[in-house]
Amino acid sequence: TQVGTGGDILIAGFVIGGSTAKTILIRAIGPTLGGFGVSGALSDPKLELFAGAAKINENDNWGGSATLRSAFSSVAAFPLVASTRDAVLLVTLAPGGYTAQISGVGDTTGVALVEVYEVP
Repeated sequence: TQVGTGGDILIAGFVIGGSTAKTILIRAIGPTLGGFGVSGALSDPKLELFAGAAKINENDNWGGSATLRSAFSSVAAFPLVASTRDAVLLVTLAPGGYTAQISGVGDTTGVALVEVYEVP
């Protein structure tokens, strides 16, 4: 979707059900979309994770860690090049509601994809 500024950022809500914490992979894909033929991709997405109004984690530029690459593989997510500015979080979350908020670093705008996976 198109990511704007202020109140026009991309927000994806999700719920962890049950009574047990789950490991979740969240990805904000921008630059990599160009390789899939998407024009106007967000060049540098920032991913922020909230529980209610409280920010609990954030990422800007995923960095290419082996742990994250392994998580991508475990959920059959397409790989990312380590040097991209895509944003990724791997978190363990208690049951409850959360939002992943994607904005452009420096108030940039463009097209981004948000993905939320439960990691086995």
